[in-house]
Amino acid sequence: MTPDNSILAEDLCPVPTIARPDMDAAVEAARAAVGLPVGSRVVAAMSGGVDSTVVAALLHKAGYDVVGVTLQLYDHGAALKKKGACCAGQDIHDARLAAEMLGIPHYVLDYESRFRDAVIDQFADSYLAGQTPVPCIRCNQTVKFRDLLDVARDLGAEAMATGHYVRRSVVGDHAQMRKAIDHSRDQSYFLFATTARQLDYLRFPLADLEKPQVRGVAAELGLRIAAKPDSQDICFVPNGDYRTLIDKLRPQGREAGEIVHMDGRVLGGHAGITDYTIGQRRGLNVAVGEPLFVTRLDPVKRHVIVGPREALLTASLTLDETNWLGDEASIEAAAVAGAPVLARVRSTRPPSPARLSLIEGAVAVTFASGEEGVAPGQACALYDPADPDRLLGGGFIKTTAAVV
Repeated sequence: MTPDNSILAEDLCPVPTIARPDMDAAVEAARAAVGLPVGSRVVAAMSGGVDSTVVAALLHKAGYDVVGVTLQLYDHGAALKKKGACCAGQDIHDARLAAEMLGIPHYVLDYESRFRDAVIDQFADSYLAGQTPVPCIRCNQTVKFRDLLDVARDLGAEAMATGHYVRRSVVGDHAQMRKAIDHSRDQSYFLFATTARQLDYLRFPLADLEKPQVRGVAAELGLRIAAKPDSQDICFVPNGDYRTLIDKLRPQGREAGEIVHMDGRVLGGHAGITDYTIGQRRGLNVAVGEPLFVTRLDPVKRHVIVGPREALLTASLTLDETNWLGDEASIEAAAVAGAPVLARVRSTRPPSPARLSLIEGAVAVTFASGEEGVAPGQACALYDPADPDRLLGGGFIKTTAAVV
């Protein structure tokens, strides 16, 4: 366990001073986000980071009966050596200390086996199938927003609050999910799979705050994690070396194959298909006088198919494991109607104009112009063109069709 005084000065994040009116406003914003009578029981999902700890503290200060719950998701021995790894040993320790300081009950649940089955194994299998997975979405979809919500209900809570930067807005009888006020921190892409039933129960008290304000609130409340760095990369992959983890879990992925140009030429060989992702340029170790990118992966033939950058342009894609939060009865109904959407294929890319349809029974997204960076296994989050902050749902990318 890392001692309390072991954090180096250069590891700390700057913490601004927050004025008392701003502090009071943050408490009121948290109370408004919960929307329940003061005194109601709310479970706070506490990862040990700044955001979730501030959520628990704000709700406690706002007068709610707060119960903190932390999940132990994987063997934290290796993760302790990696800065910014959430739900590992030091983070569990930090969450426990924060709960003690606040005077709220705190439980640590061992979810290692569930996390391994639902997230880690799926992560490895996706790479083996030539896909590019998004494990944070799988974690939210399964362990956090399915299993943990059941625990919260068992504890008698009327809602569960998290530190995600996203807004929940109630319109009529239904809750909508919207982007956070700080678009640079918005996490709606990673929450596209949140169902309407889950959204009815979830609360996001940080929706109206920017990250510096959150750190300021933490400092004002005397929380020792005010300057703690944010979690980074994939939490269960020490040092960011996911290929070593995949090799250990799925050694069959380390089978040699060929690097093939999309025109059929064999340009060289590779040591394993799991070394490559769609759009990759570096590390191909082939030279033909023009820049080449990975355009497709064929796990059956163990082929890495490469081509020019323009070959990466995608005209349309189909979705699997879809979720819908829009006004239509289902995403299929929206597809039949040819509903316009803004489609976001990566968290780092802005949404692009597109239209829904059905192709052989599958929900399809057709872009108004070619979209780059589209890879099977990634998520495609859908937003409302008439209200771009509103998340409509989405799905995981199953197939793609290139621009002809």
